[in-house]
Amino acid sequence: MREREGFPAGVPAWIDTAQPDPDATAAFYGALFGWEFAERGSAGDGRRYLVGSLDGRQVAAITSPAADVTAAPAWNTHIAVDNADAAAARVRDSGGTVLAAPLDLLDLSRMAWCADPTGAGFGLWEPRKIAGAEMVNAPGTWNFSELKTADVDGATRFYGEVFGWEVDQVDMGVMHGTMVRLPGYADFLEQFDPGIRQRHADFGAPPGFSECVAWIMPLADGETPHWNVTFAVTDTDSVASTAREHGGAVLVKPFDIPPVRSTVIADPHGARFTANAFNPG
Repeated sequence: MREREGFPAGVPAWIDTAQPDPDATAAFYGALFGWEFAERGSAGDGRRYLVGSLDGRQVAAITSPAADVTAAPAWNTHIAVDNADAAAARVRDSGGTVLAAPLDLLDLSRMAWCADPTGAGFGLWEPRKIAGAEMVNAPGTWNFSELKTADVDGATRFYGEVFGWEVDQVDMGVMHGTMVRLPGYADFLEQFDPGIRQRHADFGAPPGFSECVAWIMPLADGETPHWNVTFAVTDTDSVASTAREHGGAVLVKPFDIPPVRSTVIADPHGARFTANAFNPG
């Protein structure tokens, strides 16, 4: 199997979280997922950028927040683009907001921070030294991101115009709701993981699943529109226990929605995420 080489434009490619104490946060995720961190430099305003790796592959990052940011810490999803400036223009033209104009993040990427028409924030990621997560779907790494929104039709229109996404309604256990596809993505994956389409079909995945890049899900009571990040784990209960031991909070106790056992956790500074253990039986 060839080593994966980045992500096509239109695919969520990178995640990070801005935290008031990056070192303490790095210690938490190191204990939880086994990540090791390397300081990749400081931005012009003094903000730090710590890149986490697992087995020598880059998987996520922790940064310090900008001085004018007052929002609570959260995990951020960045979507790969060929040109951040052009993508930011599409965001505006499609009714979204560019909250932070395109800028060079050290020598790692050119990025922008945006919001869709309902206010859900997401990043644009024009790769440079970081092409994206180098390992995904393995235990201790990013599994997928999902948009929580009350306006599925509006989201379908907006993200379709900006990134070329298409959607299907599916219901297969834990994977239910609106499946987001990027046409042609399966062809890209087959280069590095031959036979992936057939394995998905053998498992009973819905048509087009190999092109899936995200999910759109309804908002829960009290939620505001946002992008949620899910990590893959081997043992959901063990991860929940470890999170508590290191200062995190288990917001939703481990529960089963076959073929997944899932939990919702907040890290010590409040950034929420989901952890899923997959057991196809």
